[in-house]
Amino acid sequence: MDALQNLENFLQSLTAGLLMGSMYGLMCVGLTIIFGVMRVINFAQGEFMMLGMYFTYFCFAWLGVSAFADALWLPFLLALLAGPALFIVGLILHRLLIHSVTGRKASSLEAGGHYAQLVLTLGVALVLQNGGLYFFGSTPVSVSNELSYSAWEWGPMVGERVSVFVNQAQTISALIAIVVVIGFGLLMGKTRLGKSLRASADNPDAATYMGINVDRAHRIAFGFGVGITAIGGGLLASNAPFQPYIGTEYVIIMYAGVVLGGLGSIRGAFFGGLTIGILQQVSAIILPNQLQNTVIFVCFLIVILCRPQGFFGRKDRTA
Repeated sequence: MDALQNLENFLQSLTAGLLMGSMYGLMCVGLTIIFGVMRVINFAQGEFMMLGMYFTYFCFAWLGVSAFADALWLPFLLALLAGPALFIVGLILHRLLIHSVTGRKASSLEAGGHYAQLVLTLGVALVLQNGGLYFFGSTPVSVSNELSYSAWEWGPMVGERVSVFVNQAQTISALIAIVVVIGFGLLMGKTRLGKSLRASADNPDAATYMGINVDRAHRIAFGFGVGITAIGGGLLASNAPFQPYIGTEYVIIMYAGVVLGGLGSIRGAFFGGLTIGILQQVSAIILPNQLQNTVIFVCFLIVILCRPQGFFGRKDRTA
């Protein structure tokens, strides 16, 4: 294999990594907002991604027989609609379960409620996994249309011998993910709601004295985290088959991305997910697929040893 072929393989993998990493980054942002505001490690985050995938799939199957059957934009619109749908699910779940082990109620529990949070979110994850298996079945499904099998060609370059093919569905999904992250970042930084969420994260007691309902802020943050991750799941549904247990695979990627970028940092979470996507795809050039996650965690350990707070985190950093 000559140098130009190696260059082409590298560019192809790098491009695929950037596209997949953008969607990983979006899901990492959803996870980091829950941790950044509520200080909750949510083991059920992968299952909310799975619900976003199935929401997109069933809506697409229902609308696919209507006048929208040939609409290439439909899967991406449905992925965006998965966000508000799962936002509501997040609000309800927080009101019924999560609030009892977070916020002020957590102060009366052992270790500030962290043990209870871990057990509760793990239990929610198991219920959603097995519930998904019961209602959705174990057969892998996907949301795909013409764009999922189409690509743009960049090139030829370098003496007419190097070309890079960019999947159209992945490109659109990546652009949507970037827009959602930017929009959410602006909401957190510029709006009254975002400032109340950040105040609740920085100092819940002071926020209460300022008239902010911290429990409500936590509920909204949980809804946002669930909804944003669901959008990422809906976008991924156009790129690969999935089944009810897929969340277990991706929750590891999400946590690795969040820690790499810096806990509580929206920008860091996105770039952490982006980094993981690049490592995952580029490592496939020289390693079998089974070892891709090994590369991710080797790099993860190196970063943690050299910079424990992550790429963009600081010891005093919050969302």
